[in-house]
Amino acid sequence: MPTTLQDKLRAKRFVITAEVTPPVSADRRELLAKALPLKGLADAVNVTDAAGARPHLGAITSAAILVEQGIEPVLQLTCRDRNRIALQSDLLSAAASGVRNLLMLRGDDPSAGDQPDAKAVFDLDPRSLLDTARRLRDTGELPTGRKVGGNFDFFLGSADNPIDPPPGWKPAGLQAKIDAGAQFVQTQFCMDAGVVHRYMARLAELGLTDKLSFLIGVVPLRSAKSARWIKEKLFGAVIPDALIDRMEHASDPMAEGARICADIIRELSDVRGVAGVHIMAPGNDAAVPGLIKTVRASIRRLAPA
Repeated sequence: MPTTLQDKLRAKRFVITAEVTPPVSADRRELLAKALPLKGLADAVNVTDAAGARPHLGAITSAAILVEQGIEPVLQLTCRDRNRIALQSDLLSAAASGVRNLLMLRGDDPSAGDQPDAKAVFDLDPRSLLDTARRLRDTGELPTGRKVGGNFDFFLGSADNPIDPPPGWKPAGLQAKIDAGAQFVQTQFCMDAGVVHRYMARLAELGLTDKLSFLIGVVPLRSAKSARWIKEKLFGAVIPDALIDRMEHASDPMAEGARICADIIRELSDVRGVAGVHIMAPGNDAAVPGLIKTVRASIRRLAPA
């Protein structure tokens, strides 16, 4: 049986996950054009759920297609669009499709999308969705107490935003997610290894790195303009001004962005408590396979994909 993402994290191997946004299309070839270049390189591939509050090929269908192709998916489930009945049905569908890794998210506000008058649901929040999935995994029961058949061998994830922790900082939200069943975290973009070092040091002091595997979000920047947009528009993203300046003066910004990202990944591989990285490359999917190949050649504790 292939080694899973959870197995690699348990073995303390440094893992690399990547991300694909399903197409605004019913043609699976468009999804596979993004995902297949990551096969054998990324340890798992996230499938987003109506990213940007816009319609896309469904996340569960997309994750199932990846399973068919021998790619281990991380299914993102957002609380924005579906009530608890639909989300519980999604958990059954994920299990039936062979999808184990789940990342529970709130979801972008509809006002950010192309149909801003759409009604958000938010019947559950990510913590209550985590708790529902954990109950299914551990007891085979829905919240009503009804027993359901099947194998719910879920590996449960949540999100967080790395910060430079002030004195005495306690991550109450993160602890609540652990209490609800989170086993791994994939974070927002943080392109500052110093911030990550201090963030992880504080989490280690509190004993949280023994309870969760932390994958730090990184990005191969495309341009100084896109770097500024991420810094200013994406809540919790950390992009130092020095990196933006470096991109501004680069003769080949996309190549420079890939070099910066590779350097950050190498630095993060030496930070205590960092279990791996999660590469997100909005509008720059083609850069990710080469980036992973580059870092795989230079990090000793990388898990074999």
